[in-house]
Amino acid sequence: MNSSTSDDRVTAYAKAVLGGLIVAGPHVRNACQRHLDDLKRSDVHFDVDAANRALRFFETKLFLSEGQFEGRPFRATPAQAFIIGSIFGWKRKDGTRRFRRAYIEQGKGNGKSPLAGGIGLYGLMADGEPGAEIYSAGATKEQAGILFRDAVKMVDKSPDLDKRLKRSGGPGREFNIAYLAKGSFFRPVSRETKKTGSGPRPHFALVDELHEHADGGIIEILERGFKFRRQPLLLMITNSGSDRNSVCWAEHEHAVRAAAGNIDAKDGDAHYLGDVLDANTDATFSYVCALDPDDDPLSDPACWIKANPLMGVTITEEYLAGVVAQAKAMPSKMNGILRLHFCQWTDAETAWMTREALEPAIADFDPAEHHGKRIWIGLDLSQNRDITALGAVVQTGEIEVEAERSGEIQKVRKPTYDAWIEAWTPGDTLDARALEDKLPYRQWVEAGFLNAPRGQSIRYDHVAQALAEYAHDYEIVCVAYDRYAFKRGFEPECETLGLTLDFVEHPQGGTKKGKPTEGMIEAAKEAGQEAEGLWMPASVREIEDALLEGRIRVRRNPVLISAMMSAVTDNDRWGNRWLSKDLAVNKIDAAVALAMAIGAAASYGGGSSTSVYEERGFFFV
Repeated sequence: MNSSTSDDRVTAYAKAVLGGLIVAGPHVRNACQRHLDDLKRSDVHFDVDAANRALRFFETKLFLSEGQFEGRPFRATPAQAFIIGSIFGWKRKDGTRRFRRAYIEQGKGNGKSPLAGGIGLYGLMADGEPGAEIYSAGATKEQAGILFRDAVKMVDKSPDLDKRLKRSGGPGREFNIAYLAKGSFFRPVSRETKKTGSGPRPHFALVDELHEHADGGIIEILERGFKFRRQPLLLMITNSGSDRNSVCWAEHEHAVRAAAGNIDAKDGDAHYLGDVLDANTDATFSYVCALDPDDDPLSDPACWIKANPLMGVTITEEYLAGVVAQAKAMPSKMNGILRLHFCQWTDAETAWMTREALEPAIADFDPAEHHGKRIWIGLDLSQNRDITALGAVVQTGEIEVEAERSGEIQKVRKPTYDAWIEAWTPGDTLDARALEDKLPYRQWVEAGFLNAPRGQSIRYDHVAQALAEYAHDYEIVCVAYDRYAFKRGFEPECETLGLTLDFVEHPQGGTKKGKPTEGMIEAAKEAGQEAEGLWMPASVREIEDALLEGRIRVRRNPVLISAMMSAVTDNDRWGNRWLSKDLAVNKIDAAVALAMAIGAAASYGGGSSTSVYEERGFFFV
């Protein structure tokens, strides 16, 4: 039936969202508009009775567990009713379900796993499929079990389901739910399924936390078995992720396009067209929570519900206010909070820098305006096929800021900086590595942001020549370097050019410090501090403070911006953090070089270079 009725909760939700009675984000608004538009189609139809039958199963057969919901019936919220009713209510002409794929992306704590577990139980018992195989799939065995355990707990709480379903394994160790009357089962699987060579024939495949899956292998093998089923369902639930080269990002983009009916739709520009793009897209149900481009979750609680449709039910405004306070107080947690609670895709799994922190510092200026000034340089000398970067910093003045000293908030004067980078990469392998790294190297070179001299490996002579030009145009205080490739590759090139500069070792890990120079010792003595050698935790902390306190301008360069947004930190037990190339999504050499230069500048008479060890009572021996 294509007309709505008084008990059509799906259409009621869509109208309430589009009428502004329920606040929702852009992709959910598109999904609601799609629903209303599709009611007018003749090739598919919305079966209100089928939608309500699924909702009745949830609300009369399923009982929740744990916390404040212990033992309570599963009462679908309007958002959940829209999801459940849409998946089971939309039909093809032949009466089978229209949606064979469903992608749900919401903030953490919005009941995704119980919802998916309930859908699995419905597929096991009430979907009319004999011999149904229901799988909950996770990136790991433990993760696959989370969704499955939610289903087990609902069975335990439901008198009706408890007597009709058989669990295998002891309490808390269940590994299978069997519906013997129909020869059906529900069990968890993980990536190891790919290695078994077995052939599952899923009726429903429930993929949990898709953003944590390393690849789409488990989805591929489960979907391969769909050919044996008349109306299978792949249900994917997830938080927002961080890797735009992942299967989760691909499914996210597909879901955004499906809701908008627009092949060009994307985050921030999901203009609704309502076209039927292709059969696969038409068979995809999309419920992607997101904020609108102008929303600021750190200052406007009114937008929180767009990422958290169950706010006030499973997650409270007070709780979200607490995580926002954490993000403001601890910038290192910012990206995780934005990703998990406000559906914002970050650029690294434990991303170091947020766009909000970086963008105010991006500026267009000519480094030539600083000719003749003192300058600090950081050099990240890369491997043969990577990027070698030079970071440059000049001090432009001082400002007064509030800072914590000895447990008290005090006003202190700190330096202001202008900073920029230069970068080099081998020209002969440029296009091949652009494909491999998924970075627009060729465009960067053509725009003048990246140097690509001919050759298949890094040309240190070009870098040494650039350094000689800096020595001519500026007063180089020191050049901070990491030992990798310096002695055997770069130092000989400097000797060839007759460069006599103050080269200072700056280790890139978090466990070793370089030795302080005479200049550092003198600067520390004037500040009444002990001299420290250069090390990455202090340099990372200095650039973070400079950005957060508005003390730095960074010259616009997409090579640097990509590096900053891709960087990931590693840490030790004392809270020292450093940039990790092993964990980063993309190349971060430019960010490393800039941090080294800032750290060098701070060590010569400014900044917040006191170590975390000293602040917390730990000292090196």
